[in-house]
Amino acid sequence: MRRTGAGRIKMNDLEQAREKFRDDRFSAENGMVIDECADGYAKCSVTLCERHRNAAGNVMGGAVFTLADFAFAVAANWNRPLHVTRSSQITYLGAARGKRLTAEARIVKEGRSTCYCLVEVRDDLGTLVAVAAEDGRRVEPPVSGTSPRFRKAQGRRP
Repeated sequence: MRRTGAGRIKMNDLEQAREKFRDDRFSAENGMVIDECADGYAKCSVTLCERHRNAAGNVMGGAVFTLADFAFAVAANWNRPLHVTRSSQITYLGAARGKRLTAEARIVKEGRSTCYCLVEVRDDLGTLVAVAAEDGRRVEPPVSGTSPRFRKAQGRRP
């Protein structure tokens, strides 16, 4: 945080994004965090543990997808009107061998009511684990079940 005029404290972009997504329970309960954000960009990560592994001991595809989708959500929403996923396509390219996964999401096209995002997921050894393409749709009214904090961050009534 930094001080602004009249002694007010202003959150920086990363703090603002983390506060806005603090109630994203599924991602949080699975250990996913926001590492960086900028306009139309987010970098999120997860430290892998047993709950992220399947019966064969490999990282579960659902864990990889959840991280990619979370990175898309942050890139599309932390400083923009609410977008929800309209469609998503993921391609798994390699097995994660490291101890941590990182997803980088970039909004590559944005219109009045839609956005298109590309996400790369890598492990901490540099292996490209998956790529995802996510198509988002802007929604005006608060989505049922969104937290008061998220609605407030969107400039809507809690």
